[in-house]
Parts: sequence; structure tokens; C-alpha cells
Amino acid sequence: MSQKITYKSSGVDIGKANAFIRAIGKDVKRTKTSGVIERPGSFGALYALDDKRVMVSSTDGVGTKLLIAQMANKHDTVGIDLVAMNVNDILCVGARPLFFLDYIACGKVKPHVLVKVVKGIADGCAQSGMSLIGGETAEMPGLYGPDEYDLAGFVVGVVEKKKIIDGSRIKAGDILIGLPSSGIHSNGYSLVRKVFSRSEQLRRAKELLTPTRIYAREVMALTKGSKIKGIAHITGGAFVEKLTKILPKGRCFAIDKTAWIVPKIFQLIQKRGKITELEMFKTFNMGIGMAMVVDPKGLDRFSKICRAKKIKYYKIGKVINHSTERLLL
Repeated sequence: MSQKITYKSSGVDIGKANAFIRAIGKDVKRTKTSGVIERPGSFGALYALDDKRVMVSSTDGVGTKLLIAQMANKHDTVGIDLVAMNVNDILCVGARPLFFLDYIACGKVKPHVLVKVVKGIADGCAQSGMSLIGGETAEMPGLYGPDEYDLAGFVVGVVEKKKIIDGSRIKAGDILIGLPSSGIHSNGYSLVRKVFSRSEQLRRAKELLTPTRIYAREVMALTKGSKIKGIAHITGGAFVEKLTKILPKGRCFAIDKTAWIVPKIFQLIQKRGKITELEMFKTFNMGIGMAMVVDPKGLDRFSKICRAKKIKYYKIGKVINHSTERLLL
């Protein structure tokens, strides 16, 4: 590959996606009722059930990782990805997952395929400690090919209002903790598919289809036993957008890139695609799937819980004051 590639050149324009979100802002705003709680930087949508409890919801899909699954005829793990992409978001505000619904769109209903997909969804729900309570399967020939399908998911959780984690108390000196990812997870696959040929994708299918790690067990244990100031799910936009969205104004993350070893798959993608380091940190999790901000005074307690629960973590940086930058790599 002679030219450097970016996520944008592979077909995904995050800038246009953000412009779309800004463009629909007025329409979204006029639908909001008194129960809606607006928290800048929140990973989930918040709605007050009463004076004490807040319902947290999220919706997401799996993305073009599905194309590799369909090409490799391996369908038993993408359902886990679907659950993970939703559940990990609401965990970021401290919510306990309650239930999940799925939407499957396909060109032709093939039970031997879709049963495997739903098994993965059920497995993901079991890992999250929640119920799969319903869903919809839509057969749409003409819109999808006979072997094609797409997935969307919807999760609902609950958190006590006084226990919402929103990053507002983050200050300089706080420690940034990273929980390792299981691999690429479920974003950046348009770039992955640009870097690797079809034959390489098939040869590496097992690794490329490793399901997204679900962090429910870890996050629930850590938020219950220690004081977490902020949590970020490292997905689309990665460190540059997803990590920094929990920061208050005037704060910046200084990342220590020597604190963990970036998995070989990311190193290979970067080398093969001649991708800049900044672009990699804008697109991929780079081996860190979930990040938490902890007060230095609470680090001992945090570490004790991790040892007791066998939770692996890295100290990957700290919070500093900065008037303009949000992330220093």
C-alpha cells in the first residue's frame, strides 16, 4: 500500500457525522420533556423516573465488522458485540443494565444463521446481568442481499440520581486508569477492511471477530466499592473524542503511551496502512477498551478491589490543567 490511509479515506467521515448531529439539534431539542436530564459528555441518554432514580438508555449497532462475519460464515459472536456496544456506554454513567432489545434486518431469514446471532445476543445479556426481553426481525429482500443482515440494539438501565458519574468533579492530579480491550472491538472496521485484503480478512477472521469485551462485572464492582469520577467507553472517535468528552472545561488528559503494550494487531494495521499515530488514536482503542478517572487518594482502594476481583488495569495517564488542549499523547 503506497499511500497513507485514514478513517475518512476508508469511507467514514467523523466530521460529517458530527455536523449531522449539530444539524438535527433543534429538532431533537423540541421533543424533550421535563424528565430528560441533559448532561454534557454523557455516554447514555438520561430520563428521570422520579426524584431518586434515573433511567439510562443507549442504542448502537455492530458496524462493518458484520461484513467479515458474513464473509467468514461465523455468526456466533457478533451478538455479543451488539450488546457490548450498548451496555458499555450506559456503564459509563454508573447505570445497572436492566434489559435489552434487538433489531435484525436481513435479505432472507435463514434460521441456521440468525439463531447463532441471537445466541450471541443472549450470551452478551448474560454477561451483563440483564434480560433479553424482545426484538424485531425484518426480512427486506431488495434492500439486503440474501446472505446479508444488519443488527441494532437497545439497552435500558437505572442509576440513583445522586450516584450518576458524569466527570464534573474531575480535577488536575486525578489518575487515568485503563482496562484492557479484547482486541479491535467493534469500531474502525471500515479502515481494517481497507488495510487487509479479502483473503487476509478470511485468514485473520478469528482474531478480527474476537467479540467486544463487556465490562459490566468490572465496572459494577469498582463503582460500588470505590469513588470513580469519570468513565469513558473507547469506541468510535477513540481517545481523541470518546475519552475527552468526560472532561470538564480547562482539563486535559496527559497519556503515558509506555504504560501498556499496544496489541500487535494495531501495530500491524498502522504499519500496513502507513497510518499516523494520531489517526490510530482517533480510530481504535489501541488496547484500552474502558477508561476510568480516579482520585489519587482512592487509588489504594481501587487497587484492592481489582486484586480481589482479578481485574487487570493500567495507570495510563493523569489529568492536568490546560486552557486549549484536551489530550496530550
